[in-house]
Amino acid sequence: LADMSFVKRKENVLVTGATGSGKSYIASALGNQACMQGIRTQYHNTTKLFSKLRMMKADGSYLKEIARIEKQDLLILDDFGIQQLDEMARMALLEIIEDRHGRASTIVVSQLPVTKWFETIGDSTIADAILDRMVHTAHRIELKGESMRKKR
Repeated sequence: LADMSFVKRKENVLVTGATGSGKSYIASALGNQACMQGIRTQYHNTTKLFSKLRMMKADGSYLKEIARIEKQDLLILDDFGIQQLDEMARMALLEIIEDRHGRASTIVVSQLPVTKWFETIGDSTIADAILDRMVHTAHRIELKGESMRKKR
């Protein structure tokens, strides 16, 4: 993955594992490598992104931000699934993933295994649409073991 060819092929990367297993570290390292290669990259904590988008809907700047996200060659969504998605977050995620599908790469980082994402997204029709676009062209990294923080 470090050669960034997955970005050229517009493939996704799903990184899952327990707290402290190195998921965010791997995603950040890939993001850093992408930046060093001149690949337009954006990182977001997923919960904070949805809060930000909710406020942007209220002030009218939502569409501009969604367009900005869509233009990134690589989008990193960290800590996906920390909380159940509400209707607004579900629709925003669908819009982001749909806009990027086949056009750009997304790295999704989660403590939850991919099999639990359906429940986290909530609405079955929307979850199907999101997961169908994200999972099938994805490289999966499933980290095992204790927290790296614990080992220190």
